[in-house]
Amino acid sequence: MLKNQIRKKILKIRKAKNFNLCEIETNKLFKIIKKTKIKKVIIGCYYPVNSEINTKKIMKFLEKKKFIICLPVIKNNLDMEFYEFKSEDPLYVNKYGIPEPINKRKKKPNILLIPIVAFDRKLNRLGYGGGFYDRFLEKMEKYKILKIGLAFSYQRIKNVPIEKFDKKLDYILTEKEIFTK
Repeated sequence: MLKNQIRKKILKIRKAKNFNLCEIETNKLFKIIKKTKIKKVIIGCYYPVNSEINTKKIMKFLEKKKFIICLPVIKNNLDMEFYEFKSEDPLYVNKYGIPEPINKRKKKPNILLIPIVAFDRKLNRLGYGGGFYDRFLEKMEKYKILKIGLAFSYQRIKNVPIEKFDKKLDYILTEKEIFTK
């Protein structure tokens, strides 16, 4: 129950504020990606909804840097897979109200940009409650995906209530700072 109370509180605040991630943070994100030394970078991103960090600018920026961008698609079994996306590609809005790519070029991202409802300094993340990212990360654990959460600084709370299936992030990037191990 505590998780739902936190979600409601933070989402209400986020809806009222509705900021965009500034250009400086895009450059910080790029520096994190460059540090990884991954040869062929495939970035799993998300298309922004519900006053989330605006990833449209981020995707265009990373596309210009010749990275492959992919977006999640929710399958009938509630699994999530990623499909290639370019900024000019059409999108389809799924039953959850989330835009998904229409093209079906399946990709395995090695870097994942993850939306956050709330987070703590220990890199724990609270999402919307569907468990899509946690299930995806569990399934892909052997591939060592770099997990970067994107949030506004006011979404930080003292402690995110965690359960055994919750996955920690490697970084959390806000408009003010970068949290890391």
